[in-house]
Amino acid sequence: MDSPEAAFYDGGCTCRRLRYRMMSKPLFVHCCHCRWCQRETGASFALNAMIEADRVQLLQGEVEVVDTPSNSGKGQKIARCPKCRIAVWSNYAGGGDALRFLRVGTLDEPDRLPPDIHIFTASKQPWVVLPPDTPAVAEYYNAAELWPKESLERRAVLRAASSQRK
Repeated sequence: MDSPEAAFYDGGCTCRRLRYRMMSKPLFVHCCHCRWCQRETGASFALNAMIEADRVQLLQGEVEVVDTPSNSGKGQKIARCPKCRIAVWSNYAGGGDALRFLRVGTLDEPDRLPPDIHIFTASKQPWVVLPPDTPAVAEYYNAAELWPKESLERRAVLRAASSQRK
């Protein structure tokens, strides 16, 4: 079993003005190969750890939130360092402010969070080879079929809190 310290995941931006801590393991880690993520990151995919916003503690600095379009048409809010402009997480309309898609590459130890799934592989770059032991789907998936029980329970808490706010 991991020690309590092992549950923490620290990270930040390139200039180190912005530092954060994930207070627990994420719900699930997506490796997204959609064209929007490719364009937004300037890379072949985006690697995002989904986690409740209240489990991300800002240790130093403040984020600047930039509203950008998204494929869904509902937009996303990208939290960036105001100095070096590195994106550290996004909030999509579907999860609102309660759910963050934290950029795994901004972690001090990004290798601790490999993808749980590859999504939107129908538009992945043809030279990207997916590992055979990680689930991969052409577009999106049903979380109830793939997420661990604990993550589904945490998601249910988020949904209940969201419905109470409405």
